[in-house]
Amino acid sequence: MPTETKVIVYYGPLTWFEQLVGKKKKKEGLLEAVFARDERLRQLRVVLPDQDDTAAENTAHRKRPKRLVAESGDYASLQEHAITNFPGLVQAQNPRELHLHNPPEQVHEHLRRIFPRGFQVLRYEYPSVTRRTLVQFRDEFAQHLVGQENVKESLLAALYPLTRETRTKPVVVMLYGPSGVGKTETAQFLNGLLGGTLMRKQFSMFHNEKFASYLFGGGHAESSFAHDLLDRESGVVLLAEFDKAASVFHSAFYQFFDGGVFQDKNYRVDVGRSLIVCTSNYGSEKGIQDALGDALFSRFDALIKFEPLSNHGITAVIDRLVEGRFETLEADEREAVNATKVKEMMYRLGARASNVRKLGKITDELISTLLVRAVLDQDPTTTPLTTTSSGPTVHGGATL
Repeated sequence: MPTETKVIVYYGPLTWFEQLVGKKKKKEGLLEAVFARDERLRQLRVVLPDQDDTAAENTAHRKRPKRLVAESGDYASLQEHAITNFPGLVQAQNPRELHLHNPPEQVHEHLRRIFPRGFQVLRYEYPSVTRRTLVQFRDEFAQHLVGQENVKESLLAALYPLTRETRTKPVVVMLYGPSGVGKTETAQFLNGLLGGTLMRKQFSMFHNEKFASYLFGGGHAESSFAHDLLDRESGVVLLAEFDKAASVFHSAFYQFFDGGVFQDKNYRVDVGRSLIVCTSNYGSEKGIQDALGDALFSRFDALIKFEPLSNHGITAVIDRLVEGRFETLEADEREAVNATKVKEMMYRLGARASNVRKLGKITDELISTLLVRAVLDQDPTTTPLTTTSSGPTVHGGATL
C-alpha cells in the first residue's frame, strides 16, 4: 500500500522554481521516472522452473523515489489520459516528495483531493509598483522618452493605487496614439524599474482559430495565454496593438481586467497587483471605444494619449540616437565620421520622419553610408544627402 506523498505545487517563473527546488539537490524528473517504469513494464521476462528470479523481484520492488520534479513544460509530453489520471501516475511511482511547477488546474485539483495531508501550494510574489517606483519613474522619465509630459503625469496617477498593500487586482491602462512615439518603450521602462523579462504579446499577429485556442485553451500540450501568464517573470504585462484582436475574443478579458483572474480550460491564474498595459494606434478615445465596445472600454482604469513628435522633440531624439549609435562604433569608425555633422544631416532628413522608429532606421542607414564612403577614401560630409523611401541617397553618387 503506497504511503502518503508530500505534494508541493509551485506557481511562478521557472528560475524561481529552480532556486527553491535546487539544481544540485538529489532529485529525479517525474517524466523520466514514468518513462522508465513504462519501459520496465513492457519488458518480457521468461523464467525457467530452476532459475533464480531475484532480478525480477528487485525490479518489481524498486526503491521508493525521494524527490520527483516536473517543470512547466513537462506536462505537454504526457498523453491526455495521463493528465486525467495523474494521481494514479503519482501513486505508481510512490515518491516521498513531488514538486510540480505550474501544473494544469485538473492536476492540481486531483492531487489536492488524493493527498490532502501533504498538499502545499507556493506562489511567486511578482514585482509590484511601490512609492519608490513612482519616484524613479518621475525622475528618469525624461531619459527614456522625449516630451510626453502629459503621459508622465497621467501614468503616475494611474499607478498610485498599485502602491497600496491592500490592493488585490491589477491596474489596466490603454496607451494610444501614433506609431513609434514611445508607447512600447514606456511599458519596457516601467518593467525595467520592477525587474524581470517583460511579458509581451503582439495581438496584431492573432487573427485565426489558433488565437481562440490560445485564449480559451485547447489541448493541455498547446500554448496558451494563461500558461504564459503563469510562467512570466514580470509584474508588467504588455498587450501590444490590443485593438487588432477580433471582437469575438473581447469577452476573454472581462474577468481579467476586472479582477486580474484569467482562466481557460486547463489553467487558472490570478495576476494580483500587476500592471496590464494595452497599446493602440488610434488617435482618440472614441476610436478605441468604437473598436472595443463599451463593455471592454469601461474596464480600463486609464486611457493615456501619446502626442506626435514636435520639431523640438525630433531634434532631441536625433541627438540621442546619433550619440547612442556612436557609442557602439569602433574607435577608427568614430574618427572617420563626425558626430556633429551627422546630427546636422539628420536634422534635415528627420523632417520627413514621423516617429522614433523611422528616425532610428534613417540614422543607421546614414551612418553606414558615411562609413562606407570613408572606407572608399571619399569625404562624405561634402556631398549633400536626401532621403528616399528606401533611405539616404548621396547626390552625385550611388544610393548605398
